[in-house]
Amino acid sequence: MDNLYNTSSTLVFTGFNLPVESVAPAFLFATLSYMVILFCNLILILTIVLNKTLHQPMHLILLNLPINDLIGSTALLPYVIKEILTNSRTMQYSACVIQAFFLHIYAAGSVFILSAMAYDRYIAICNPLKYHTVMTNTHIMRVITVVWICIIVLIGVLFVLLLRLPRCRSVITSPYCDNPSLLTLVCGNTTINNIYGLLTVALTQVMANGIIVYTYLQILVACFRSKRSDTKAKALQTCATHLTVFLLLECLGLFTIISYRLENISPHLRRFMGLSALIFPPTLNPIIYGLKTKEIREKVFHFFKRKILPS
Repeated sequence: MDNLYNTSSTLVFTGFNLPVESVAPAFLFATLSYMVILFCNLILILTIVLNKTLHQPMHLILLNLPINDLIGSTALLPYVIKEILTNSRTMQYSACVIQAFFLHIYAAGSVFILSAMAYDRYIAICNPLKYHTVMTNTHIMRVITVVWICIIVLIGVLFVLLLRLPRCRSVITSPYCDNPSLLTLVCGNTTINNIYGLLTVALTQVMANGIIVYTYLQILVACFRSKRSDTKAKALQTCATHLTVFLLLECLGLFTIISYRLENISPHLRRFMGLSALIFPPTLNPIIYGLKTKEIREKVFHFFKRKILPS
């Protein structure tokens, strides 16, 4: 029995099994994806931070989205690029846990931050006269602090429950580390972990979907009641873009969660959807939420015009 738990600290991954002809395209895709994510999200962060005119409630909440996207993509893509290049399918257990922790932080953060942004838009469109009274910088900082505390506590407890269990396996079939994959390495009773994980997913989904559905329904009602066509068009455009990103994230994330509990799901489809949830939203978010926002778009274009085409 003593040898049962004497497993290697190195984990072996079987998730990536690329044929030789696919290595170069996969490397280019992963590298370009990471470069685009870094460039777009850093530009959005720097634009908001360096322009005092953008230090407003909406933009202060938005600032958390590219930060969260960088956490998720940096936890995954450098490892994927290294694995493709070196064909190395091993990782230290401690590094795997760290990667999984930050990937779950990203997943929870995306849901909570988008909910906070929906709340901000609800106040701005449905109660415009009260907006500057309610959404003060102090209130915004309180909202942001509560969001990050909830994220860290929920995910922290998830991994505390994981790390208390003995490990007796060292092979992971997923292309990256996450809580379900790490649970497959455990030889103890994982009932508590499964219950807590499902409750966490249910809680975040009910809260996020409830907030977003309620706020956007109210926004749509306010739009159709408005007599100003320009206000209606702008609000509807905001709803459409925000809901598109949210639905994409929800569909990819929920499919990945459900796929772990369905044995007949193709492992290749599961890997593709899981990687898509960590690549496409961080790429689209700064474009949709950043460049589609007039004030940010003007600041970005002004910056590049000044640096690239100096007078």
